Amino acid sequence: MPNFQHLPSKLPAGKTSIFSIMSNLSRKHKTIDMSQGFPNFETDMKLKELVCKAMKDGYNQYPPMNGIPELREQIVAKFDNLYGKKYDETTEIIFTAGATQALYCAITAFVHPGDEVIVFKPAYDSYEPDIKLAGGKPVFVQLKGEDFKIDWEDLEQKINSKTRMIVINTPHNPTGTILREADMLKLEKLLENTNIILLSDEVYEHLIFDGEQHQSASKFPGLAERAIVCASFGKTFHNTGWKMGYCVAPEILMKEIIKFHQATVFCVNHPMQRAFAEYLKEPEHYLELGDFYQEKRDKFLELIKDTRFKAVISKGTYFQVLDYSEITDEYDVDFSKRLITEFGLASIPVSVFNIDGKDNKQLRFCFAKTDDTLEKAAKILNRISEEL
Repeated sequence: MPNFQHLPSKLPAGKTSIFSIMSNLSRKHKTIDMSQGFPNFETDMKLKELVCKAMKDGYNQYPPMNGIPELREQIVAKFDNLYGKKYDETTEIIFTAGATQALYCAITAFVHPGDEVIVFKPAYDSYEPDIKLAGGKPVFVQLKGEDFKIDWEDLEQKINSKTRMIVINTPHNPTGTILREADMLKLEKLLENTNIILLSDEVYEHLIFDGEQHQSASKFPGLAERAIVCASFGKTFHNTGWKMGYCVAPEILMKEIIKFHQATVFCVNHPMQRAFAEYLKEPEHYLELGDFYQEKRDKFLELIKDTRFKAVISKGTYFQVLDYSEITDEYDVDFSKRLITEFGLASIPVSVFNIDGKDNKQLRFCFAKTDDTLEKAAKILNRISEEL
């Protein structure tokens, strides 16, 4: 019998995702789950019917590797209309098994052993393992202050001849903050005259509030020429389980990404591509999402306004970070678990996304929930504030 106990691990420090840990604990205790980032309401029936129609119409075999022309045309038109950037529909776009696969292929295609990749913390937890699997070294810049601003001096000091890539995420998970035009212009200037690739995670691009505008890397010529922009149908259209995403990039970069896409999944769900191609013909399906989710955010914050939880109001995504430092000094991982086991409410501790797990007494709550769920969750948070 073979003994695999001593096989070397490619991710020796790899741990079970905090999302899986908290979701499993939530299911075990049958709690209200505001931890993992997915809506608990249905996707549009029209979109589901379009998927069924595509299946009935026989679109059940492999589509082209980089996606069907009809959907590529719609995405190219969207970027042109919203951000003023015209991508080539045949050479500069690819559809992926969720944005996570797009991120993986982008990192794997360009990061070589010894390369450094700058990541802003707190950060989505797939960036770091992808970088390590490619043989690269993650270099961290901690976002600072209550509003999680980029420390530009720290960033500039960490850029060197080994820097292959910088990863940005706007709107930002887990904090709900956004990069504004001034940030993007500063980044554009900083990367001028370098060969650094920018990986821009924009999966929440349409979930932005308070009259703000999404500042896509594709809007800025000096960034667009070096940027791989990753996006998500699942996050946009309330169907994260469909695992459909895409990325756009200059042809010289996309040519390498496609090689890794071909070697991993080759192509993605054909009937869903047909459905999205038709659905995107009505831009209001994504242009109205900001108002929809802002109502959710505002309702949630109104319901907990009299608690001792403090909020830096989310500007995008469907996440709200709450500071609980006036309630308890417990470690956020412990406190989040206690919320599940004693109070019946699941959230995500933010420390797991920070450098060295720094605990700022913050929990992330997903407000992509029905009004009934938001009301029940708020009732628990009010109770916690009163009892602890």
